[in-house]
Amino acid sequence: MRIVLLGAPGAGKGTQAKKISEKFGISHISTGDILRNELRNNTELGIKANEYMKDGRLVPDELIIEIIKEKIEKEGRQTQFLMDGFPRTLNQARKFDEMLASLGISLDKIINIDVAEDELVNRLTSRRVCHECSGICSINDFNSEDDAKCPSCGGRLYKRKDDDSEVIRERLKVYEKQTKPLIDYYSKGGLLFDINGLGTEKEIFERVLTLL
Repeated sequence: MRIVLLGAPGAGKGTQAKKISEKFGISHISTGDILRNELRNNTELGIKANEYMKDGRLVPDELIIEIIKEKIEKEGRQTQFLMDGFPRTLNQARKFDEMLASLGISLDKIINIDVAEDELVNRLTSRRVCHECSGICSINDFNSEDDAKCPSCGGRLYKRKDDDSEVIRERLKVYEKQTKPLIDYYSKGGLLFDINGLGTEKEIFERVLTLL
């Protein structure tokens, strides 16, 4: 089972990715997590990535693909994995396919969690982050913002600047522009499956399971 999970910011990719990887015992590959691990371990690829990140530049697609390739190779060519939020652009998708082909493997399914823009904005503007443990929760889960505390550690919560509605709508425009060609690309290959992203985590997960 080799899957790519797509979805706009706030669609719930991370939550569903965790559930899928735990259910089926497959590797959950998040490029953000991989980059942080490479940097923490001061690997050769991590050092290269840091040269870009320290100057505020994006890590080149070629380098990200190389990092992903190394992880897959370490786990063996028979490895099963779930890609969380990658690829994000048509160029990344093509390079990713080329890399997988070089390893003699291919993707099985692309699952796109589809959520309307207004719902995404509502979810993200309601999101709060814990100062102490960096956990994420929704302010809608509390009676009032003054009484809200992190459900995991009891820490103070705050709202990130990029969770303001205007910033969110701009992020969604960028996502739509970058990802629409990617969705068309996978649709033509017969790999893309849309999932309704409205409902509880359990309801959405049950929809995902019908595809797996």
